[in-house]
Amino acid sequence: MTRARGTTLMVGAIAVAGLAGTIAVGAVGGMHAPDLRHLVIEVGFAAAVTALAVALLMPLLARTSLRGRFVAVALVASMTALVNVGALTIAMAVTEHDAALVLTLLVYATAVSAAGALVVARRSAEAIRRLEETSGRWGTGDLDARIGALDAGPELDGLAKTLDAMAADVKRANARERELEETRRDLITAMSHDLRTPLASLKAMIEAVQDRVVSDPGVVERYVSEMRRSTDQLAAMVNDLFELAQLEAGAIEAEHTRARLGEVVQDVVATIRTQADAKGLLLLTELGPASAVDCSPRLERVLQNLLVNAVRHTPADGTVRVTAELAGGRLEVGVEDTGEGIAADQLPHVFDAFFRGDPSRTGARSGLGLALAKRIVEALGGTISAQSSPLAGSRFSVEVPTLGS
Repeated sequence: MTRARGTTLMVGAIAVAGLAGTIAVGAVGGMHAPDLRHLVIEVGFAAAVTALAVALLMPLLARTSLRGRFVAVALVASMTALVNVGALTIAMAVTEHDAALVLTLLVYATAVSAAGALVVARRSAEAIRRLEETSGRWGTGDLDARIGALDAGPELDGLAKTLDAMAADVKRANARERELEETRRDLITAMSHDLRTPLASLKAMIEAVQDRVVSDPGVVERYVSEMRRSTDQLAAMVNDLFELAQLEAGAIEAEHTRARLGEVVQDVVATIRTQADAKGLLLLTELGPASAVDCSPRLERVLQNLLVNAVRHTPADGTVRVTAELAGGRLEVGVEDTGEGIAADQLPHVFDAFFRGDPSRTGARSGLGLALAKRIVEALGGTISAQSSPLAGSRFSVEVPTLGS
């Protein structure tokens, strides 16, 4: 109702402006005062009739098709002209011969305008039909459907492009959501598998001690050691899962802390030094100028996971090396070893959650280390990759943008 009233007022304002223009043209044209007054009355009457007609037609047009609206507008404009000519004829402003000629031309113009309105409305109606049809297909899940070019004017063409782009965005979002859901299911399945082993071991050993199946102090001590190992394994799983949950919640994007790469590497090497010394491994760091570069503290967890892997899979008296270099606003950190290497068929899967080259899946780690490292690096806007040859060692490369670049 408010929109119809606003449209009526707008038409009335345009009619008043047209009346004022008519008076100005008549005055400039040298019309006498009596004729000018008569013209004002006649044209004012025509303007009032036009505004009244629009007010009456608006509710009907709201329920009319697009073609009907276009034709109605064309007919109203032509009928307004006819009424004005009739008014001028009555006022003797034009001769009957001139009026007849003008009326004939107006009738022809009315037919042409109605035909033009139908043609334009047909194209617009077809464009709207395609919009409706394609949006209906989207509603049924067919996100591959596209509207395409409509050739129905910049407004409808722009709307079609926007909707097509929106459909493409929704399709990508759905694909990403399905990928995340699949990853989540795989994660839960793998975690259930890995939790079962230490929990079953703990349960069996606790029951054996509780039921006094074992009482020898040496055996009990060994059981306690095994229980401690299983507990550590469970704790590692929980910690890794907690960090994965933080990454899903966008914790990295919200961080603003910084750390020097040299200090990060120094801390990681210190935590892994005992394990390396126990195996007689040589730990080397070659950072160069990159040592003074600021980086995310999260790189410490990435490098820790990589170094733990390198130390575990490098035989005694081997070497583990950490390198770093700057190139084109990017920081590349490498962890390489002289270990057993990774088989070619296993290399593409080393960053999968719970993947282990060892089929027995033993050890105190959760199997999430490399998957977590990959997730952290990608959240930092970087990439991580692995190169390896069996019996020749492996190299893991982390490349991230330097902070502020």
